[in-house]
Amino acid sequence: MKSRKNMTGKILIVDDEKDMLTLLTRIITEKTDYEVVTSHDPLKAIEILKEQSVNLVITDLKMPRMNGIALLDQVKKIQPTAAVVVMTAYATIETAVEATRKGAFDYIAKPFRKERILLTIDNAMKWQSLTLENSALLKSLKQQKKFTSIIGSSPAITSILKKIEQVAQSSATVLICGKSGTGKELVAKAIHHHSHRNDKPFVTINCAAMPEQIIESELFGHVKGAFTGAWKDKKGLVEEANSGTLFFDEIGELSMVMQTKLLRLLQEAEYKPVGGLVTKYIDIRFLAATNQNLTKLIAEKQFREDLFYRINVINFHIPPLRDRREDIPVLAHHFLEKYTMLNKKKINRIDPEVMSVLMTQKWPGNVRELENVIERGVVFCRSDDIKLSDIFPEKPLEPVSLHFDRSIYDLPFKEAKENVIKTFHQSYILSILEQSKGNISRAAEQAGLQRQYLHRLIKEENIDVETFRDSENM
Repeated sequence: MKSRKNMTGKILIVDDEKDMLTLLTRIITEKTDYEVVTSHDPLKAIEILKEQSVNLVITDLKMPRMNGIALLDQVKKIQPTAAVVVMTAYATIETAVEATRKGAFDYIAKPFRKERILLTIDNAMKWQSLTLENSALLKSLKQQKKFTSIIGSSPAITSILKKIEQVAQSSATVLICGKSGTGKELVAKAIHHHSHRNDKPFVTINCAAMPEQIIESELFGHVKGAFTGAWKDKKGLVEEANSGTLFFDEIGELSMVMQTKLLRLLQEAEYKPVGGLVTKYIDIRFLAATNQNLTKLIAEKQFREDLFYRINVINFHIPPLRDRREDIPVLAHHFLEKYTMLNKKKINRIDPEVMSVLMTQKWPGNVRELENVIERGVVFCRSDDIKLSDIFPEKPLEPVSLHFDRSIYDLPFKEAKENVIKTFHQSYILSILEQSKGNISRAAEQAGLQRQYLHRLIKEENIDVETFRDSENM
């Protein structure tokens, strides 16, 4: 039988016979790396379950104070994902059926052979590991379904998703800050989608793209004859967004005159169409975004301070892609799926060498730039894998190495070393997961690591394994 010395986990053994506890402890610790906790009292075992997380419970059926079936019920209430194996010297079909019906993984008759108990433990621990992985996958899929447009698993993105849930149901004005291409509009749309206005219009006004001479008319509308060319009344974006959400993209580009008019709209919830005499009232949720430093613009007298405080009730900061590199593989695979479908191509994966290059780029254009690179790779790809020549067809590349910012040399040695190790962990783990198509066991074997240790590294680096798995592995 294959050695189990590379497996870790915790097993709780419950039996009123202390000799049996000693025997099982010796068998398990000699052949595996599992940590063993024992109790001769099922009531004390319940207290252990409340205080410690375990992977497997092995319990005797006949015990004073509480039998194994009753303990099984308690295990499923306290730690639903723990596997349970029931042992007894009084085996009957009825008790076996009852134990499995209540959720026991297996049922073993005493006396048992050493290999029989080890095989059962091996299978139970594998089942429990799969249960945890499936639970994590379902949770991840549920979260992705809620925010289908916001892709990423980094702490920064996870924090933003939680914040969206918190503020979406309020009526507070939100200011979303971040560099171009980071996904500010996606955050605005997610806030609207999860608000009570989600069945009402979401209207965007691009303050940077709209000429100053027409922006007032576009925003507030106009009446017939208000100016040359106003042949009829026109409804503005404010009226279109009534009862819904109005999103001011790149609000820092608004002129001071328009900022004054916008301030009145936000404060009084009223406006007049250009050339009109009748005041109109609206019910709108206001969201705004900018890639500029509004505080600096205020100091330079280019942005109204009172408008800033009016829109900055709740602030979101979307970090640039270079500050959340762990999201790059997730985003890259998302865009790969998107553009293979749009271009009707069958491309299985992104070559690990390509992923290494993607992980070391500065990405001044952020997520938008990464999306363009992957789309280009899909267009030029003529095989099952996207290669370097596909994403950079006109640009010869130098060999890729881990990139460390020069500022690392200003840090104390210990902190600098931790940063280097973290960067190496991310790059190396992403590469082996890419090669194994998300199969953690295969990746661990390839790397010469214990599976449990690799699993811990993946969790520490917030890497979403599911993005590496194709349909064949699902």
